Amino acid sequence: MSTPVDRSVSERVTEKAVFRKVVLRIVPFLMLCYVVSYLDRVNVGFAQLQMSKDLNLSNAAFGLGAGLFFIGYFLFEVPSNILLQKVGARVWIARIMISWGVVSAAAMFARDEWSFYALRFLLGVAEAGFYPGVILYCTYWFPAQRRAKAIALFMSAIPVAGIFGNPLSGWIMHTFDQVAGLAGWQWLFVLEALPAIAVGIWCLFYLDDSVRGSKWLSDEEKAVVEKAVAEDAGRTVGHGKLSEGFRNPKVWLMAFIYFCFVMGQYALTFWMPAFVKSSGVKSVVAIGLLSAVPYVAALVAMNFFGFSADRRRERRWHLVIPALMGTVGFSAAAAVHGSVALSLIALSIAAAGVLTCAPLFWSLPTSFLGGVGAAAGIAVINSVGNLAGFVSPYMIGAIKDSTGSSVVPMFVLAGVLVIGALAVLTTDKRTVNR
Repeated sequence: MSTPVDRSVSERVTEKAVFRKVVLRIVPFLMLCYVVSYLDRVNVGFAQLQMSKDLNLSNAAFGLGAGLFFIGYFLFEVPSNILLQKVGARVWIARIMISWGVVSAAAMFARDEWSFYALRFLLGVAEAGFYPGVILYCTYWFPAQRRAKAIALFMSAIPVAGIFGNPLSGWIMHTFDQVAGLAGWQWLFVLEALPAIAVGIWCLFYLDDSVRGSKWLSDEEKAVVEKAVAEDAGRTVGHGKLSEGFRNPKVWLMAFIYFCFVMGQYALTFWMPAFVKSSGVKSVVAIGLLSAVPYVAALVAMNFFGFSADRRRERRWHLVIPALMGTVGFSAAAAVHGSVALSLIALSIAAAGVLTCAPLFWSLPTSFLGGVGAAAGIAVINSVGNLAGFVSPYMIGAIKDSTGSSVVPMFVLAGVLVIGALAVLTTDKRTVNR
């Protein structure tokens, strides 16, 4: 006869095996979706190397256009996430991907700064709800103590997109320039939009809206997942209350913290090619290859901190340390400006820090939000926080135009990350560390 200890150990082993199966089924596909999403969102940073001259865009105009994506994103994100909760993740995520693929390809028709602005805004409208929708979707499948690891794996898509997407973007712009009379940046938008449409269609056949509706888990496995998620939901607030996502002051603190971290994230992703070029690199292919290096460092750091946070069940310092790494990286990049090797080392430290912040951050709000309140709360945090995606590239462009240098904005970004790190330390460790 087995003892209670034996049964407890057996249950833990079974749960571990079940969640490994869930991770392998869900997370790689969501990663693929996010790779495509991030590539289509930030490839404008590469297009800028040619497009700014063709469309007569100043640095400030490019920064404004790049950031307008987030205004459309902000306006439509909360209703998009609420609709996902109502109609199901499968159909809604597929709709988002197909529509953003169409709009991203249409960017090839930009003819001046105003058409560029309009297309970037529409891309934000089309993609609104994807990222917070995935975060919400993860709460259906993973309890809090397993969520940081799953989200860290999912968000590994950002450095993966940089590692493969940056060299690919450089190659497309170099190889296809003037093919069929189109500029390299026009081909970039078209060719990198096609996977979004294809994966969106695939999504209709692959994702499941709920644990209970999945066909790849047995009834016993479904019970294990549902029990773990239900026990975790019992410790959240606002379960089933839409208004809780708007009224909870913790939500707005989270939005402020996320705003600080997104400032660094999108400064890096939109301006990385320009930062590398300003260090002395001229070839667009070489810029693509070198721009991938910081993302390798980020990929390692994201998963190291994510796994460590889950193992130790500690969230705050696992978020503060990467934020301070970003501060050091941006400050160092400003100090060694002009040296290719030293700039790459500094940008690698910055990327490892700021890109690690996002997956670790989301373990904080999902530790206290539940139900429909989570749908609204996550969307509020993400949409408000992502307004930094508008502020950051425009700020950098405006400062570059007025000073002719990238040094000042890097110090500003370093300071913002310090503020975000301090704000994290004001959170209740008893709530978030589980």
